[in-house]
Amino acid sequence: MAAALRTCPELIGCPRHAGPRVAHVHLCAAALTTNVAINVGHEGILASYDPGVIPAIVLAAGKSSRMGRLKPNLPVSQATPRNPGNPEKHDTFLTRIVRTLGDAGIDDVVIVVGHEMEAVLGSFVESGLSARFVENADYESGQLSSLLAGLRVVDRPGVVATLVALVDAPFVSSATVRAVIERYHQTHALIVRPTRGGRHGHPLLVDRALFDRLRHADPGEGAKPVVRAHATPDGEVEVDDEGAFCDIDTPEEYERALRVFEHPARVVVNDD
Repeated sequence: MAAALRTCPELIGCPRHAGPRVAHVHLCAAALTTNVAINVGHEGILASYDPGVIPAIVLAAGKSSRMGRLKPNLPVSQATPRNPGNPEKHDTFLTRIVRTLGDAGIDDVVIVVGHEMEAVLGSFVESGLSARFVENADYESGQLSSLLAGLRVVDRPGVVATLVALVDAPFVSSATVRAVIERYHQTHALIVRPTRGGRHGHPLLVDRALFDRLRHADPGEGAKPVVRAHATPDGEVEVDDEGAFCDIDTPEEYERALRVFEHPARVVVNDD
């Protein structure tokens, strides 16, 4: 497996189980614990996927400077008595996103971590959810570096596109994720994203044809110029899902989101 390590030396975690559409899963020997960062999984590479797979990359490496607290570990609801029968009540930003992706049928989720990585891993493992983790040691250089770290893991035979989700946007619904994927299957647009009233939301789907464009993007400008250059009306999915457009960066935005999403509304997708 030495070749696999050279292919992706940053990989530090992997799924607890393989989804039905993921082939050649090699499970790490070490458990996913807070010291996993120094125990690189020597069998953590997916050699290939079944044809047509769309994995997800969750960007969770940033410093959360404006928030002043580690965003991946923030709870998504007000404090409530622990209820083992309802784990969603105790989700963090990160676990809610992973749970939503799983509910939408995403079999492989790769989480890119960097700042306070061990704290993020330690919190996540308590959820019992499945994901792989990759370290972006260069996370301070910008979000594009985290996206590229994720691409190095998921860009394997069988992959046709990837979903990109932000830890800043934990309240997007599984219905919206499914709508984005369905639109891609219908149109094969290079970029697919939720929209509402001219706003663009999360998650973003990127066709594999653009992976190299992203690798050659200007780090100072990030992925936005590539997305804008290849976005088309076919890839715009109109949704009535406030969570898809709720990007949380500050304590004030966080407090507002807790109030708004305490009783989430039904999501409506416009198929026109």
